[in-house]
Amino acid sequence: MAETRKPTWRQRSTPLGRLASGMAALCLTSVTAALLPASASAAAPDTGSLHDHGYTAQIGRTEYGIPHIQAQDYGSLGYGYGYAFAQDNLCQLADQVVTLRGERSRYLDPSARASDGTPNLASDTYYQGLRRAGTVQRLLDRPAPLGPTAELRRMVEGYAAGYNRYLRDTGVAKLPDPTCRGKAWVGPITALDLWSLVYDINGNAGAEGFKQSIATATPPAAGGPAEPSALTAPAAGAPAVPAAPVAPTGSAVPAKVDLGSNGWALGRDVTRGHDSMLLANPHLPWIGSHRFYQVQLTIPGELDVSGAGLYGTPLVEIGHTRNLAWTHTTSYADHASLYRLSLVPGDPTGYLVDGKAERMGRQTVPVTVRGADGRLSTVTRTLYTSRYGPVLADQWTGTNAYAIRDVNADNLRSMNEWLAMDRSQSLAQLQQAHRTYQGVPWTYTIATDTSGTTYFTDSSTVPNVTDAQLKRCALPAVHDEPGILDGSTSACDLGSDPDAIVPGIFGPANQPKLTRTDYVANSNNDSYLANLDAPITGYPSMYDGGRELGLRPQLGLRMIAERRNGTDGLGAPGFTLPTLQATMLGDRDYGAELGRDDAVAMCRANPDPTATDGTRVDVRSACDILAAWDTRVDPDSRGAVLWQRFQQGLFGIGHSWWRVPYDPAQPLTTPRGINGDDAKVQGALADAVQGLTAQKIPLDAAMGSVQRWAGVPLPGCSGGLGCFNAVQATPTSGSGGGTQAGPGDSAYGSSFVMATELTPQGPRTRTILTYGESADPTSPHYTDQTVLFSHKQWVTERFTDAEIKADPQLRTTVLHG
Repeated sequence: MAETRKPTWRQRSTPLGRLASGMAALCLTSVTAALLPASASAAAPDTGSLHDHGYTAQIGRTEYGIPHIQAQDYGSLGYGYGYAFAQDNLCQLADQVVTLRGERSRYLDPSARASDGTPNLASDTYYQGLRRAGTVQRLLDRPAPLGPTAELRRMVEGYAAGYNRYLRDTGVAKLPDPTCRGKAWVGPITALDLWSLVYDINGNAGAEGFKQSIATATPPAAGGPAEPSALTAPAAGAPAVPAAPVAPTGSAVPAKVDLGSNGWALGRDVTRGHDSMLLANPHLPWIGSHRFYQVQLTIPGELDVSGAGLYGTPLVEIGHTRNLAWTHTTSYADHASLYRLSLVPGDPTGYLVDGKAERMGRQTVPVTVRGADGRLSTVTRTLYTSRYGPVLADQWTGTNAYAIRDVNADNLRSMNEWLAMDRSQSLAQLQQAHRTYQGVPWTYTIATDTSGTTYFTDSSTVPNVTDAQLKRCALPAVHDEPGILDGSTSACDLGSDPDAIVPGIFGPANQPKLTRTDYVANSNNDSYLANLDAPITGYPSMYDGGRELGLRPQLGLRMIAERRNGTDGLGAPGFTLPTLQATMLGDRDYGAELGRDDAVAMCRANPDPTATDGTRVDVRSACDILAAWDTRVDPDSRGAVLWQRFQQGLFGIGHSWWRVPYDPAQPLTTPRGINGDDAKVQGALADAVQGLTAQKIPLDAAMGSVQRWAGVPLPGCSGGLGCFNAVQATPTSGSGGGTQAGPGDSAYGSSFVMATELTPQGPRTRTILTYGESADPTSPHYTDQTVLFSHKQWVTERFTDAEIKADPQLRTTVLHG
């Protein structure tokens, strides 16, 4: 593999890097539950008939409020989906829409922050700029495959109509969720709003993550450098996480916490029944726009898919059909490039390319703001662009400025691709969807089908910067930020591949991919080790191969190997659906497995180490607690809290604390051992004991006493610390609902968990939507599945008509037009 290093955005070391790290009353009729796989939410009547403009859909809700939508056409399917989603989560989508319209400051405090941490005024400036420029509408005006297919357009239009029907019939003043009940910012939505949401999700790995820096960029001569972006720091209340292993460079979503996912596809060589299985375990925030909604979508003879999609999207993005299952994890590749502009002397809005001056583009953006007295006024700001893309506020001086080239800036293709995947029944059809649309914005794909074959690829959109270009164009570290591209020469602009659907991205022939009959797996490590026996090589350096394997991906690969060999205590070799479930929720802490015994030996030998403040701390009781701990992070585990605090301190002193450092030739056996002879390592334990004591947290506190969702104890820990079941929360997380986080209210991690076995008789699937179907804190589906998650229990999916009809809790609503 080429050793040329691609441009990277260091997560927290510089302003630029931190910025990148850091989407009419009901007319009731009698309908029997046996009609079909349809339902109604807890807030809706058990049966109903609704009328609108030519749409006909049936919604059947099974246990835990899971909706099964069935229709005869795509518009009606979207109508039913939009209606069902609004029953559960209207306030969250309404909040997203007011954001995407750039109207938060009209209704809310302009200085307050949205759920992603961006101040409302900066957020509105960014989104008003997009809307006034007609960015999304121009993409919609293109024919497929670049623009949406006809089926998808009808589905989105139906989704908006279904949402609006629920809002009209219920009324803003009578919405069940207190988060937005009676609020002036709640109103009907349009198809353009939903397409804007899709566009925003696609940009999570690029411009969307820089929106505050884009919105506040100001030439130095016009008033000095802009204030640092709020994305340079975690949002208020975000859990503390170690800096080094968390949110590795290339994470798709701007990382305030340990964003990531686990995905396994298990083939016929490692399953006991010689069939195929899939584990989906995305890790995303539990509050705000990146929540998942579980659903089944059916058009008889055309589409039958079950799984989950991000809020406000009309499709299933992670799920299965009868013969195919797939999931996604965050790609390690970059999906945007930073360019340093060389400015024209004396002109901070002019820059040089090939020795010739070019003018920055300017867009004047008016934003309506509400004053403290309730009066509205207008604030006008100017956005600046270059040939590469938007200009950023950070490090804009009289000599240089920085711009971001986001290769998802022209991407609405993603929904086309997911609709094609939702209709696929084989890996061949899934691969054809990738080749046709090339729209997956920032994730790997892990998939399997009934043949017992597995498949891994990074088919995401990646800037086409060749290794040769990197050698010429990557600038020396700027403010400790490596790999910024030279914007002063057109030779450093993005290239094109003959098989790429649009200029500027790598085509399918250059993408990492692997097909196996044993397994492929990813836990946000790079593509290189999707399978230990078959490293992927030869792809461009922009895909970022050969990086150190972190503790979470190490644990994932180790668990596969142990289950394959039958050495994990779960019985005979080979995966079954129950052993896959048990492996997923085993709640192992790999960091503790590697170092707990050494830590105990260290504190036995050094019972009163010196803390950072110079205080000597008695750690003997801590030794006893750690020695008695089983290294698991279950809600009732005692010792896990102390270990997490100690390990966070270790990451603060660098990697010198491993006795045996990481060796890429031994990715599953290194690093290992804690160097207890190091005074800083001893001090980290002293700091942990001292800190917990000062906070009045018992050293043997149960994990579930400090990590909860709406009072429900949670398992897991940061993936950067070695937990496969990555979860981070506070004692008060979830207390205010799932729409907007308050101080200390954040949570993140395992969200939609799906274990699927594809058998000749059809799929057998177990799921957990860890925060339930609703973000409404008054809904029975706000924490019902959180309780399951806390107790390692699963929902048995109902996929066929017979399985759905057999549910005694089935409630059906029929929507006629």
